[in-house]
Amino acid sequence: MPAAHVGNSDEMRIGDWVLAIGNPFELEQTVSAGIISGKGRELEGTRVRMLQTDAAINPGNSGGPLVNLEGEVIGINTAIATNNGAFQGVGFVIPSNLAKWVMGQLIKKGSVERAFLGVALDPNEVKGDVATAFPRQAGRGVIVAEVTPDSPAAEAGLQPGDIITEFNGTKVHSRRELMELVERATVGAHQKLSVLRDGDTIAVDVVPRPCRAIC
Repeated sequence: MPAAHVGNSDEMRIGDWVLAIGNPFELEQTVSAGIISGKGRELEGTRVRMLQTDAAINPGNSGGPLVNLEGEVIGINTAIATNNGAFQGVGFVIPSNLAKWVMGQLIKKGSVERAFLGVALDPNEVKGDVATAFPRQAGRGVIVAEVTPDSPAAEAGLQPGDIITEFNGTKVHSRRELMELVERATVGAHQKLSVLRDGDTIAVDVVPRPCRAIC
């Protein structure tokens, strides 16, 4: 059977048109149209930053593809936000890039291996006094609250109070974004962090290890 091409979900922009395909209410091969309404949506109880769409998603759509206008699969229809159990214009989709990463892990290892650094991140954003002191960092970076002893972060010299602004060249704006970048990093490979410490930006080299517990 012909296979659909998997696209790059990172390239999707808010406002891009998409189609959701599935079998809602057992109505086979149903297509609904909408747009990408949001990106990086964090649902309680998950560790995934999802795409948001207003393309109709109902029972029977879950697991079906969300495709762009090129016919490329850019996500997997997964959940809705609703107060009556039916679709109300807010659907959530697992990005295709995450699905490809998980698939590659399962094919290669039979399970998903996530990397970890060994830091606890401050839930506060870089704002308030921190943003006043370093105005160019406002809204960017995450604050290290604790460093686990004997962890990759400790070995790399990370310290509480450090602000991680980039991971391997990718700018960091939120805790969940950093967690996603770290867990998909290659275990045992050197990763470059850009860290703000005492007003200076420094480079930190860290080697993530596999997560053996809840990370």
